[in-house]
Order: sequence, then structure tokens, then C-alpha cells
Amino acid sequence: MRKFSQVLTLVLLPVFVIAQHTVSGTVTDASTGDALPGANVVLVGTNMGAAAASDGSYTVTNVPAGSYTITASVIGYADASQSVDVSGDVTANFSLETSALELSALEVLASRAGEKTPVAYTNISKAEVEARLGSQDIPMALNTTPSVYATQQGGGAGDARINVRGFNQRNIAVMINGVPQNDMENGWVYWSNWDGVGDATSSIQMQRGLSAVNLATPSIGGTMNIITDPTSNQRGGKFKQEFGDGGFLKTTVNLNTGLIMGDKVALSSTIVRKTGDGIIGGNWTDAWAYYFGASYAANATNRIELYAVGAPQRHGQNLYKQNMAVYDPDFAKKQSDYDPEAIWNGQSYPNSKGEFTAPETSHTKDRRLFSQNWSPINSSYKGKQYWYMYGAKETDRHDPNFLNERENFFHKPLVNMNWFLTLDDKTRLSTILYWSGGSGGGTGTYGKIVTRDAAGKGDMDNHKFYYGPSPWTRDWNKQVEINSSSATSYDFQKKTYSRKAGESIGILRNSINRQSTLGAISKLNYVMNDALELQFGVDWRTAGIEHAREVRDLLGGDFFINYAD
Repeated sequence: MRKFSQVLTLVLLPVFVIAQHTVSGTVTDASTGDALPGANVVLVGTNMGAAAASDGSYTVTNVPAGSYTITASVIGYADASQSVDVSGDVTANFSLETSALELSALEVLASRAGEKTPVAYTNISKAEVEARLGSQDIPMALNTTPSVYATQQGGGAGDARINVRGFNQRNIAVMINGVPQNDMENGWVYWSNWDGVGDATSSIQMQRGLSAVNLATPSIGGTMNIITDPTSNQRGGKFKQEFGDGGFLKTTVNLNTGLIMGDKVALSSTIVRKTGDGIIGGNWTDAWAYYFGASYAANATNRIELYAVGAPQRHGQNLYKQNMAVYDPDFAKKQSDYDPEAIWNGQSYPNSKGEFTAPETSHTKDRRLFSQNWSPINSSYKGKQYWYMYGAKETDRHDPNFLNERENFFHKPLVNMNWFLTLDDKTRLSTILYWSGGSGGGTGTYGKIVTRDAAGKGDMDNHKFYYGPSPWTRDWNKQVEINSSSATSYDFQKKTYSRKAGESIGILRNSINRQSTLGAISKLNYVMNDALELQFGVDWRTAGIEHAREVRDLLGGDFFINYAD
């Protein structure tokens, strides 16, 4: 009998050690007792949590034994927290107080979905945004949302994209504080315009499929509603310093005045500074971001808010797809349908600096960091680069030892004034007046650009680089040499041309975009009875948009002539 007891103890002990428990409860309105469906309940410091169901109940399963802080949050209510010791199943109920002074009525204008709206949606709170996002682009916070795919693409700051139910960004309405942000010409969204806005985001709602938005927006794929921080009724501030690989450094400062001037006015501001060399070669970033909010409550039924947000920035890009052998030649060779002629079998491979090194010093990790959008250049070349972003600038290139073929620079400020007026118990008027500017562009090449394949054979060698093995790279030094030489004839891709003294055969250009949008959104809500509510609205906007190309860098020459038909 003693032996049996010892065996039984050994068998059951592991079960007790790895026992998992359940934390459950309800989330309700403290004043009415109504359930708060969609409320987020999170075990702080873990990836465990749940959303409240339609009856306000939630359940978090597989919780290991231990002490936890549980936080419940939902838009329009103050967060609540409890400390619990989990040694068995635990019940934790939350009654949340409304935060009327902090809650902006922007949720009304942003056409957010609720429990009675026949739309699939996910709410992401500020705490979740901070935990998921870090210093990534805003779409990356939605990667765990059903039917949503977000990617950083080449890794450049602000170069992310998002797909919802298979639709790309041209068919996804993106709204910030109730204002549509899709490009009025092609519907695209450029996240570099909102670099740093994640630090001022109060919540995000992702509506999937045809949404509850009743504005003129391309929302067949879904709608992303981003609400920035409302002005806080508590005085205070925050300082955050972030460090990362690739020389990444980000500083965030936030200040709130709290309620002032007889508890009628509140101000809030956030400033972000971000720099870094980038992990992918040439993907440096040099960015600022700012956010300002102000609110004035004339009385209980009349409220005015002012918001301004923007992110002036420059960053190197990585936009070109690569032959798989560039990243892993051994893997490429194993593919049955891969053409081995595409693999460079010489004694060098590109590293993260765009240089060709011996295979034993260039590992797969280094090759993964390679980018064709930058290449080395002699620091003796002192040519200036011209660009325009709310003012003309003539500057040195970002680094004297390399030249970016693809760079993005842009500043798109958004300023909106919101007026919320309660006319009576049944009637409410909400209006936004907004202006959104935009100035900047992206760089690229124009004309004949000297390029070499992986074997080092270039366009000037009676050769076309794209017939050679991958990866090809730009030869900026040769380009500068030709552009700055005296009058001569030259061979380029098996053809002979002539040029004048100082004439550039190829240059860097800017593709510029300057725009200004003025708009107004107004909604009148009238509650006829408990079963019927009417809404009347106006969505008006006008825009002026300019597209052009201009010379950025003559690359050693004195002038450039476009001979294209």
C-alpha cells in the first residue's frame, strides 16, 4: 500500500504544478448597471485578456497561478483595476465610471460601431495600442485582428500597408478624429504622414467589411477609426525614451494642463522626435511628430474642441523586390523550377552596407539586410540635393558615404475644430471643420543611370545589367564621373550616345505632391422614440492638388536635357 501511495503522488504532482485557472466576471456601467459589451479586460504584463460579451461577461482561461493586476477599459469610461491572487478560479467584477469630461464626442462623428450595429468590428484601447505597437507604424497594432493583415514591407519608417478581408488600402477608409485621410485621387494612405500619431492615439476601431461610416469614403474593405487623446481633466505629463537596434532613438514628451479657467478649458500636447540608421541598409529615419488638443466647455450642452496633428519626416526606403538567391543562394538552388543562371556564383555577395564581400564574411542575416535603394559613393562628391517641404531646401545628402535612390519626405498637418451642441433631450448637433495640407514627395532616378550586375559588369561595358545575375546595384561614382566630364561620346547598354560638356545623362529627381483640403462634416441626430433615431448630415470637401517632377541632384553635371518623346 505504501508503494502505491508513492507512485500515485509522483503521477499527480505535475498536474498540480501546471494547473491553469479561470478569471471571469462582468463589466458594467457604475451609474446604470448596464452591461458594457466590447470592454477590454487585460491581465497587465501578460498577453492574456478577453473582450466582454453582449451581457458584459468575460472569461480569461488558462491563467497560471500567481498574483496579477487586472484592468478593464472601454471608450468613454475611466479604466478600473483590481489586484487578484490566482490559486483557483477567480471572479473579478468591474463597475466603470463615465469620463464625460475626458470623452470627446468624436466617437459620434467617427461613425463608430456599437453592439447594435450589424458590423464586424474590433476595439483596441490605448493600453493595447501601446503594448502592441511599440515604435512601429499604426497598422501593425491591428495584426492580431481577424481578417486583417499588416506588414512593414521593406522596413522603412511609415512604409507599412494594411489589407482587410483581402482589400488593400485603396478600399479601406482611414479616419483620424472623424476626418477621412485617404488620398482624394487614388484612395491610398501613406502612413509616413502619421508617423508618431500612435503615441497620441486614444483608441482604434477596425470595422471589417462594409462599415457604419456614412461619409464619402472608399470603405468596401473596412474602416479604421483612429481617435487621438482627448484633453485630460487631470494635470500631469509623461516622458518616454526608447532605444533600439540600428541606432534607433525615440523621445516622447506629453503635457496636460488639466481643467483650468473655472474648469471649462483643458489643453494637451505631445511632441515626438525619432531618429535612426535603420536595420535594413539605408533605411534611416529623421522625423518629428506633434499633437495638440484643446477643449472648451461653455456649459453642459455646448462644447468646442480643437485638434492639430502632424509628422514632418524624411526617411530612406527599401522598395525593390529581390531575387531569392540574394537572401539565400542555397535555398534558391533547392527549388526545382529555379533558373541557376540567376545566381551569382562568384566570390562575393552583398552585405547590409551594399558592399560586396567574400561569402564567409557575408552570412544570410547580412544578405537579408541588403537594399538596392542605396549604394556607396565617394565622400569627395559634394553635390547638393534640392527638396521642398513647406519651403525650399538645398542640403547635403543624408550621409557623405552613400546615396539613397529612394527617399520619402513629407508633412501632412491636420487641423480640425469640433462643435458639439445638445439642443434638447432628443436633438444633438455635431460639426467638424477641418483643413489638411500636404507638401513633400519621393525621390527616384531619371535618365540613364549606370548600373552593374552582381558580377560587376555594367551598362558602360557593352552590356545590359538586367541580363546578368542578381543583385544589381547603382554605380554612383561612375555616374558622377561621366556627368562631370567634358564633351564626349559614350556607350550605354550596347548603344553609342554623345553628350555636351557638363551634361548629366542621368539624375536624381523628386516626384512632388502639394495639396490642400478643406472640409466640413455635420450631423444632426434626433431621437423620435426608443425604437427610432433619425440622422441628417453633410459631408463637404474641396481640394487643390499639384503633381510635378523636379531635379534633385545632377550627380556631378551642370544641366540635364530630357530627350524623351
